[in-house]
Amino acid sequence: MLPESMGGYTTLLDGSKGMENWNRVGGANWSVADGLVQADGGKAGFLVSKGAYGDFVLRVEFWASDDANSGIYMRCADAGKITDKTCYEANIFDQRPDPSYGTGAIVHIAKIAPMPKAGGKWNTYEITARGPKLTVVLNGQKTVEAEDKQFARGPIALQWARGVIKFRKVQIRTL
Repeated sequence: MLPESMGGYTTLLDGSKGMENWNRVGGANWSVADGLVQADGGKAGFLVSKGAYGDFVLRVEFWASDDANSGIYMRCADAGKITDKTCYEANIFDQRPDPSYGTGAIVHIAKIAPMPKAGGKWNTYEITARGPKLTVVLNGQKTVEAEDKQFARGPIALQWARGVIKFRKVQIRTL
């Protein structure tokens, strides 16, 4: 089944359709329940998009527990080996020991201060990647903007490493 297109955006994930546009990497217990795609246990893992993307606007609606360690990985160099060194990661990690790369930051690329909190509520990330320019907006507030040329194209990955993470919708519009 092809993802549906809405207002220029293509829906890659929503809880009513499941995970057919994604591959599982790692040991997270991803499931579809109550119109959501979620993980809350197992070993660290990812849902990795079957498609690869270069320039885009990505909208992600997510709910994270206060202790969640998650993130949105983009332009991954290797779809089978996802790390914050082989992809760009817009972090979702309110309790990160070094908060400068916590929620709202791009790990190793763009620090955040002060760090916003995403735990215990629904949030929306809007992430724009155009050439080397990366912009992250959380709940309507720009958190970081950076330029980096490491990764030009690749799949998107949704991470679970700790706590509970729920995704209600992931949409992309190519630029």
